[in-house]
Amino acid sequence: MAMNYAGPDRRRGGPDRRDPGQQVKILLVDDHALFRVGMRQILEREPDFEIVADAEDSRGAFDAAQQWTPDIILLDLSIPPPGGIETTQRIKREVPSTAIICLAAAEDEDQLFDAIKAGAAAFILKDINPDDLVAIIRRVNNGEYLINDKVFARPSVASRVLKEFRELAVYGQESAPIFAPLSPREVEILDNIARGMTNKQVAYALSISEQTVKNHMSSILRKLSVNDRTQAVVYAMKQGWIRIPED
Repeated sequence: MAMNYAGPDRRRGGPDRRDPGQQVKILLVDDHALFRVGMRQILEREPDFEIVADAEDSRGAFDAAQQWTPDIILLDLSIPPPGGIETTQRIKREVPSTAIICLAAAEDEDQLFDAIKAGAAAFILKDINPDDLVAIIRRVNNGEYLINDKVFARPSVASRVLKEFRELAVYGQESAPIFAPLSPREVEILDNIARGMTNKQVAYALSISEQTVKNHMSSILRKLSVNDRTQAVVYAMKQGWIRIPED
């Protein structure tokens, strides 16, 4: 396992990554060293990009994500088992504020569907033009959920996503994540907040830390492009993701 670090030690609890005055912290995950070096050289040309670490496998990616809390992870889906999809799922559970851009060798509808369920923010091919890659990183860092474009462009994938959503009867099952944009845990947290709970009360009810609730809320606000908890709850109710609390 290889995991290389560069740059100052910036850990959890730092400034909001959407702050335009902050550098975009990026983690590179690919099992080919030459490809990682190439991506690093391309992205380090951008003055507002900082490559905080790189990793060659799932364990290295997860450890680096926890240590550095990157804004963006560029993650190759073909890394060795357990593979890119499971790695994406695990990182999104533990570091929900991080946006993951999945890299694929070819257009594969099964991989796209799995990436959607895992919570990826974008799905791109590895032969992408460097300028386009930089543009996508900036858009994702600004809170855009580009993987939706892929869904709308492929009716067969959209149909599978809708079917998955309709059949998901129980929220909070981390082993079967809901499709983008919100994970089951995020829906569960919003549902509790809609009932008037504070972050502390939600943390107690779900047996997680208050900081984890705050991390999930930051992720929810970013994904839904809203500014506060109330807007997030109203949006989720309109979408039918959570029920309107009964008096």
